[in-house]
Amino acid sequence: MDEAKKTERWRLILGKQSDPSVSVPLSGNAKGMDKVLEALYDSDRKGGLGSSAPNVNRWLGDIRRYFPTPVVQLMQRDALQRLGLERMLLEPELLEAIEPDVELVGTLLSLNKQMTDETRASARIVIRKIVQQLEKRLEFPLKRAIRGSLDRATPNRRPRLNEINWHRTIRTNLKHYQPDYKTIIPEQLHGYGRKRSRLKDVFILADQSGSMAASVVYASILSCIMASVSALHTRFIAFDTSVADLSEHLQDPVDLLFATQLGGGTDIAKAVTYARPLIRRPNDTILVLISDLYEGGRPEKLLAQAAQIKAAGTQFIALLALNDKGAPAYSKDIAAQLAVLNIPCFACTPEQFPGMMAAAIQQRPITDWLAQENIPVKN
Repeated sequence: MDEAKKTERWRLILGKQSDPSVSVPLSGNAKGMDKVLEALYDSDRKGGLGSSAPNVNRWLGDIRRYFPTPVVQLMQRDALQRLGLERMLLEPELLEAIEPDVELVGTLLSLNKQMTDETRASARIVIRKIVQQLEKRLEFPLKRAIRGSLDRATPNRRPRLNEINWHRTIRTNLKHYQPDYKTIIPEQLHGYGRKRSRLKDVFILADQSGSMAASVVYASILSCIMASVSALHTRFIAFDTSVADLSEHLQDPVDLLFATQLGGGTDIAKAVTYARPLIRRPNDTILVLISDLYEGGRPEKLLAQAAQIKAAGTQFIALLALNDKGAPAYSKDIAAQLAVLNIPCFACTPEQFPGMMAAAIQQRPITDWLAQENIPVKN
C-alpha cells in the first residue's frame, strides 16, 4: 500500500477533526465512507443521522455500499446505542433496509409490544431471515450429534451390519481368535440401537431478561431443532419474574421468538420450581438452565429445588451464556453454590452446544467434555 493510501485510511479512522485544514484529499469512495462515519461517530454532533426515516434509510444503504456485512452489522448496533434509533425500528420501510443479525433480533423482540401490526409483519420477515441463516449453520451438526449419541446410548444385541460397534465387538471376542484362520469368530455382536421411542426428555429453561437476548435467540432455534428429533421430548420454558411454557411454539422458531417477552426481572427459582414436577423420568432427563444467575427471587429456594432435581438423577446443566461472545457478567456466588451440587456452570457457543448435548445424552461427565473442549467451568 502506498503512502497516500495509508494517509487516507488514517484520515478516515481519525475523522474530520484530525485534518481541520483539509490537507488530506479523499478519493470518491473515501468521501462517501467519511460521510457515513461522520454521521455516526463525530463526537461534536448528536443525532447526526437526523430524526427522519428517509435519512436513516439512506445511511443504511450507504454503509452497505461501502463496508462488508460484519462491519455493517457493527455500525448498525453502534447507531442503535449511540443515537437512540430504537424508535426507528418501528417503521416498516426502515426495517427492510437493515442487515439483520442476532443482536438486532433481540432488539426487535424487546420492542414487540410497541409495534403496529404492519411493523410486526416486517419484523417477522427480518427475523426469519436471520433465523434461516442460523438454522442452516446449526441444524446439521446438532442433529448429527444427537442422533449419533442416541444410537450409542442404546445397546443392540442383534445389530445390522451398519449398526455394529466394531471396537467393542472385537475387544469382547478376542478370546475367540482362530490362529488357523487368522481371524476372530465373534460369539456375540455388539451394536448401536435405533429405537424410535423417545429416549430422552430435554428441558430448556431460558432467562429472558434483557442481558440474555442473544442467548434466547440461539436457545429458541436450537430447541426447535431438537424438537424435530423424534427420539427427544423437548420443552422450552421462558422466564423473567413470571414463567411461560412455550413448548407449543417449537414447530416454528420465529413464532417461538415472538412468544418470548425480552426484558424485565429474573426469578430463576420460580422457573425451576415450575419445571421440577414436570420431570417424569429423571434418569432420562436433561435440564439446561440458560441464565447469568442473577437471581431476583429467593436464592435459597433456587438452590433447594436444584438440589432435589439433581438428587433425583436428572442431569442439570447451567449455561451462563449461549452466544458467540463467551461468558458475560454472572453471579459468582450462585455459580459456586451450584458447583457444590455438582451442577456445572459455564458459557458455550452455539457450535459447542451439539457436543454438550451429545455428552449429556450419553451420560458422560460434562466436566470431561469441558476439559476436552478447553471450556472453563465457572464457580
